[in-house]
Amino acid sequence: MLRAFGSAVSGLRSQQAFMDIVANNISNVSTTGFKAQRARFSDMLYQTLSGGSAGSANAGGTDPNQIGLGVQLAGTDNIMGQGALTATGNPLDVAVEGNGFFEMKDASGNKFYTRDGAFAIDANKHLVNPSTGMLVQDKGEANITIDLTLYSSISIQPDGTIVGTKADGSGTTNIAQLGLATFPNQQGLVRDGDNLWTQSAASGAATVDAPQANGRGNLRSGVLESSNADLAQEFSNMIIAQRGFEANTKVITAADEILQSLVNIIH
Repeated sequence: MLRAFGSAVSGLRSQQAFMDIVANNISNVSTTGFKAQRARFSDMLYQTLSGGSAGSANAGGTDPNQIGLGVQLAGTDNIMGQGALTATGNPLDVAVEGNGFFEMKDASGNKFYTRDGAFAIDANKHLVNPSTGMLVQDKGEANITIDLTLYSSISIQPDGTIVGTKADGSGTTNIAQLGLATFPNQQGLVRDGDNLWTQSAASGAATVDAPQANGRGNLRSGVLESSNADLAQEFSNMIIAQRGFEANTKVITAADEILQSLVNIIH
């Protein structure tokens, strides 16, 4: 009977973790470039009451006799599928259509990666992420400088080339080319908050090159990538987590009632 208590408690913990993941996905349904998570579960230890045996010419074999001891959260997977594209009309808003992450650096030179392409030009003429102040990197992993006083307009091409229309009307010029980072295993990236990711031993090292090169995606200017969280799926998962939690509480209640009946036998 105590096994039932332990198994049900592990079920409560796992379903709570499941609900936490679902809640985070739903709360980020409007987050630019957000990638949803998925919970995976695995069964835990088993108590073997008797082992199996092989058959013989005169007798059949027997199967192992085991009782399970519950469930555990085996892992959380990053769902890296494409989010919907939403037009903004801002030429410095850029979405990746396909594979790749924008690379950015903080003031200490640490590298971060993002699918959030809401960029701006700061007072030092650097292309930055305005939420974090991090510097956007080009295909050579260098800072991008844009002097808006020299251009009447700025556009970003599908291959990442930043084109400026000269203010004096003498034509256009290529200012820089955005870079995209790819990884051997992008699901192994670590979430760092603020729409940022960092590489890990699981993801492997980043390789940076121009968009459209070596399987990298296209860039879309004036567009942002929306969250890829599927509300219909998340609401279904929420119901599953809720019912799973309720079922485990009923197991605890039933086990308690059985124990109470055993205690009352002597009366």
